[in-house]
Parts: sequence; C-alpha cells; structure tokens
Amino acid sequence: MTLILAISGPAAVGKTTICDRLIADFGGSMRRLITATTRKPRISEKNGVDYYFLNEAEFNDKLSQDCFLEHEIIHGNKYGILKETLLSPNNNGQDILLNIDVNGATSLKQFCNENQSLQGRVKTIFIKPKSLEDLSQRIQARASESKEQIEIRLANAQKEMMRAEDFDFVFESSDRDSDYKEVKSFYLSSKNTIRF
Repeated sequence: MTLILAISGPAAVGKTTICDRLIADFGGSMRRLITATTRKPRISEKNGVDYYFLNEAEFNDKLSQDCFLEHEIIHGNKYGILKETLLSPNNNGQDILLNIDVNGATSLKQFCNENQSLQGRVKTIFIKPKSLEDLSQRIQARASESKEQIEIRLANAQKEMMRAEDFDFVFESSDRDSDYKEVKSFYLSSKNTIRF
C-alpha cells in the first residue's frame, strides 16, 4: 500500500463523480475503499461495489465486535470503514481512494497516524460548494432525497464547511472537469511526496 487519498465535502458536491474518474484513469494502481452503510442503495448502486449495504442489526453486530476503524451517523444513516478493508494484505501496493465524510476523514487520519505502517500516508481533500444555493440545486437535481433529507444535508453542509481547514487541500467546486483536474493534480503531487 502506498498513498491513501480521502475526498470529503458536502453532499452533491461531486465527490462520487471525481472518485469514478480517478478509478477510470488510475484503476491499475488505485482501488476504491468500500465503506459500510445502513443507507438504502440508490438505483444504480451495487452492494460490495459502491458500499457494503448493511441493515441496522448487521451494522450494530460489527460495531459490537470492534470491526470499524471509524463510524458516524450522517443524514440519519450509519456509515463506517471496516478495519479489514484498509488493512487487507491483498492491497497489491495499490493506492487507496475513499469518498468519506468530514468526521470520518479526521478519524481515518488519526487511526493511520497511530498505525506505524500507515503513518504519513493519508492525504485529505475537501471540496467546497460555490454556495449553499448551488448545493441545494445539485441535491435537488439528483432527485433521490426527500425535502426533509435535503434540508438535513444542507444543514450538515454548513457544519462541514467550517471544518475545511482541517484538510490538506481545499478548493471550491467549479465544474466537473475543473474539479477533476484539481484533485488529479493534488493526487499526483502527493504521490511524489510520500516516503516509503
């Protein structure tokens, strides 16, 4: 394992699209770390590919067995990184990519800094929306959340943006291509600074 790249930002800021493009471009040398959630899958999502979709009992069972590196309740659903997915001996020297919430990124960095083999390998990115109004339009365009869920996500976005300074690299979202170039450039420059 080499670099662990964690991408955060409010809902609908474009994290998933960027992660998909990174995997398409660097799939031979990068793999996506799949996190677990109790959230219901969206139409195009697949278990074991996008997330490990667990019900409440399954998630709580893994929680009681200390299987999670970190876990959070986000927008009313539980999310977590399973330790085994990060520490797997089958990483084949690939970089690891995570689409992760703000608290999860902080917990991930702390976990890696406490684990000798992972120290200094985490680089974090925070993508800021242009405005809450722009973010609201993006969420509504997805047409996958109720009015109440949209309000929760916007309220959470305000809190998340106050934590942006905790990240290694922060930029304001513009358009898909520009955002991807920002992340790709940071990823490639970060690879050059990691010491093995």
